[in-house]
Amino acid sequence: MTHDDVASRRRPAGAELPLAGGPPAERADAAQNRRRILAAAAAMVAERGPEALSMDEVAKAAGVGVGTVYRRFGDRAGLAYAVIDDREVQFQAAFLQGPPPLGPGAGAPERIRAFLHALVDRTEDQLGLLLVAEMDSADARFTEGSYELYRQHLALLLGLIRPEADVRWLADALLAPLAANLYGYQRRTGGMSVARVKAGYDDLLAGLAADGGAAAP
Repeated sequence: MTHDDVASRRRPAGAELPLAGGPPAERADAAQNRRRILAAAAAMVAERGPEALSMDEVAKAAGVGVGTVYRRFGDRAGLAYAVIDDREVQFQAAFLQGPPPLGPGAGAPERIRAFLHALVDRTEDQLGLLLVAEMDSADARFTEGSYELYRQHLALLLGLIRPEADVRWLADALLAPLAANLYGYQRRTGGMSVARVKAGYDDLLAGLAADGGAAAP
């Protein structure tokens, strides 16, 4: 399976491709409603913090019925992930098609390190929204957003380093420390710096790559 295959299978919540054959006016209205809802949600988060995100209040601010918000985004977790979408699209483009070491062209160990370091930065920047999304739904981390794409990306690269290993399990293990509740606890209660989290990943990756590097994918 290629990275393009994986990317085509997973899209951020609220970003589904439009269905063909519907009336153009309805598609335009739906797109306009989505923009208004996301603008209202982003403004609410900026003004009052992620914890204040409310489906009812977002609907009122966007001038749409609350049922429209629920139909489009499912729940508060889906709405929170949708607010993150713009940066997520840029991040996916960077690790799937961008320059090395994050993108193709570097060795697998270098790409894994660059990916995890970049993901630490993203988690840091979006921690409030991620906490809202992941705590609102027990499965949101795995069913919304891009978890499966991240998992497949890491598994493909890990397979170049440790072909004999259970790379899907290893991918889950590498992603686990970036669950919002654990990362937030380490940062806010444990006093761990971003640099310390990245250094911890470097220690883990040094062990995984101990058998030697791999050819650039």
